[in-house]
Amino acid sequence: MNTATRLPAMFVSHGSPMLPLEPGTAAPMLQQLGAALPRPAAIVALSPHWMARAPLLGASAQPPTLHDFGGFDPALQELRYPAPGAPALAQRAADLLRTAGWTAGLDEHRGLDHGVWVPLRLMWPQADIAVVPLAMPWPLDAASAYRLGQALSPLADEGVLLLGSGSLTHNLREFQFGAAVDAAPEPYVLEFVAWMRAALARGDIATLLDYRHLAPHAQRAHPTDEHLLPLFWALGAAGGGARAEHKAGGVHYGSLSMDAWVFAPAAQEAARHDG
Repeated sequence: MNTATRLPAMFVSHGSPMLPLEPGTAAPMLQQLGAALPRPAAIVALSPHWMARAPLLGASAQPPTLHDFGGFDPALQELRYPAPGAPALAQRAADLLRTAGWTAGLDEHRGLDHGVWVPLRLMWPQADIAVVPLAMPWPLDAASAYRLGQALSPLADEGVLLLGSGSLTHNLREFQFGAAVDAAPEPYVLEFVAWMRAALARGDIATLLDYRHLAPHAQRAHPTDEHLLPLFWALGAAGGGARAEHKAGGVHYGSLSMDAWVFAPAAQEAARHDG
């Protein structure tokens, strides 16, 4: 194993489908992040906008751009992200999941939902890196999401970026449609975000996986937690001892925290300090 070339795993908050048209504070951060990262050979992306009873890997050679939303600016329907797929990588990922005890399959027709293409369009706008979407198996909890990521961790040694896309806070019951993208953040959002940032900085996996009991306002920040599970998946994919590098994305519309994290491999972090 050549850990010197191991890629980090990542979690990004994709926010509203309007992110391409209302960039706020998050879009520039994602653009800068894409420019700073090592170029992946391919990307495997987990989004809560594709769920299945068991993990499925998108195996289309040319996955279509899915406009899996309604009620937004019609201009969004014109946007495309024509990244190629990687059927061989999809098969490799499915094999790793099966070895780890998951029942995994392939979907040769699946496209890229907005949780995948919206942030990738900002990070790598050329759309020239192959993307394999991963369906979130449901039901799923934080500990199971972490184990799902662990099963795919070997791909990071093969030049594959394991990207979890969700939202650090996601309470659409309180979302104010028509709110300004730069509306003042709700206090409960800031308290939940501060707790998550601190726990991730400590690398306290056990506390993070029990966030629904330990974090302030956890149930309010995530009435259902499918948008936070990609963070735990990325943590598992990063491997033990990974360092969490925080990227502040601000809060959009008062309630959607847009933070991102890069989980640097432990061996690379040790080498950085030794150097």
